[in-house]
Amino acid sequence: MPGPLRLNRRSVLAGAGALSGWALSGCAREPAPSAGGALRIASYKGGARTLLDAAGLANTPYRIEWSEFAGGNLITEAIEAGAVDIGSMSEIPPIFVAGRPTRLRIVAVQRGDVNAQVTLVPKASPIRTAADLKGKRVGYVRATTSQYFLARLLAEQGLTLGDIQAVALSPQDGLSAFTQGALDAWVIYGVQGNLARARLGARVLATGLGRLSGNYVQSALADALDDPARRAAIADHLQRLRKAYAWANAHPESWAAAQAAATGVPAEIYEALHRERSAPSVLGAVDAEAIASQQAVADAFADLKVIPARVDVRPMWSREFDEEIKI
Repeated sequence: MPGPLRLNRRSVLAGAGALSGWALSGCAREPAPSAGGALRIASYKGGARTLLDAAGLANTPYRIEWSEFAGGNLITEAIEAGAVDIGSMSEIPPIFVAGRPTRLRIVAVQRGDVNAQVTLVPKASPIRTAADLKGKRVGYVRATTSQYFLARLLAEQGLTLGDIQAVALSPQDGLSAFTQGALDAWVIYGVQGNLARARLGARVLATGLGRLSGNYVQSALADALDDPARRAAIADHLQRLRKAYAWANAHPESWAAAQAAATGVPAEIYEALHRERSAPSVLGAVDAEAIASQQAVADAFADLKVIPARVDVRPMWSREFDEEIKI
């Protein structure tokens, strides 16, 4: 679990924790019914849909409507708007909807890699330590592990986000900006970081190891949990995901090939992600440790004024699938 974070309040840019206007307006809407009783699942390019298909677990007795998103913060917003029934993200995006009535319920925890969370600098950069980031333009992804990782990394050197030129970008825009030389450093996760390393020779300044928990969560729409048919489909989906992650851990080359086919990124990039990972991906039930980890991050963000006040994350968590997906 991440340790306490002691940072100066001036470290956060104004509005850093704000949800998009689309999400805020969507929270007041009636939930859209799933067409034809389908389970509406949010995923990423090369995400759950690709994983289940590659593992031979995609043939479900219920219909699925897949929606693709660029990040967990956007999936959180979609759940709040009633647009999807379930999706995955790190432990961080749900913090931004905690402390008020929310439709989001965290129903499972995936523990996995943090080495793919990296702070990159150009290969010829004079930056050698996090202390050298002072005054520099540093890209990050708002309301994600990227933002928390950056804050922790700076805090280790007695710095805050106010000591750098922090630039909030989507992962895709961040890769473009880093490629064009518009950033002195980039805090990013997943395949985009490996692409920058492979294509540009970007150097890893730091990884998330020891700074991030490695907890990713499956979050569901509360309305879907109250619908017996959708609840049963969600339970089945979680069980399939647990098996699919186990398959991927045991078949890295097949997993990498499936990812490459779905995203157009060379399989070698995914094979490198697998080799360098800090831990395998394992999906399991909710536990007290995962809740405490998220609470520690929420408290740190409140101290930073990334969110307006301290919040209790516990009401977002649901343990109703614990028996069905226990390891």
